[in-house]
Amino acid sequence: MLSIKNIKAGNLNKLLISIVISIFVFKIINVKAESDMSGTKTDIKILDKISSKNELVSLTNTDELIYKDLAIKSMKCTNSELDDNPEIKAYIQVRDLTKNDNDKVYIFNGWMFSSSPSIAPFDHPVYDIWLVDCY
Repeated sequence: MLSIKNIKAGNLNKLLISIVISIFVFKIINVKAESDMSGTKTDIKILDKISSKNELVSLTNTDELIYKDLAIKSMKCTNSELDDNPEIKAYIQVRDLTKNDNDKVYIFNGWMFSSSPSIAPFDHPVYDIWLVDCY
């Protein structure tokens, strides 16, 4: 009788271990699928409010781009193109180079969303920036 209980307990342990392994494998596959949506380049539009001209700029992630008086860096971008309502988001840092007192302070440091630029607005007296694409 004791050996039958041990066999049932052993089978239950095997079942629990196989369930845990299945969940772990599923999580790894899911993380891999999410990381495939990350892009290496971010497209932004910059509007010069003084001249009323806008320009499409392509940023390579983690590289800093000097655009007139701004230093712009895209740290990461993602594209959820598999959804019904695609959302492009990017983590962007912007420094104003005309402020010589402390060039380590960002005038914008946060996530930008293509569908809702007003969630985290970029506020500058001369320039306006909005997110266009991630690839």
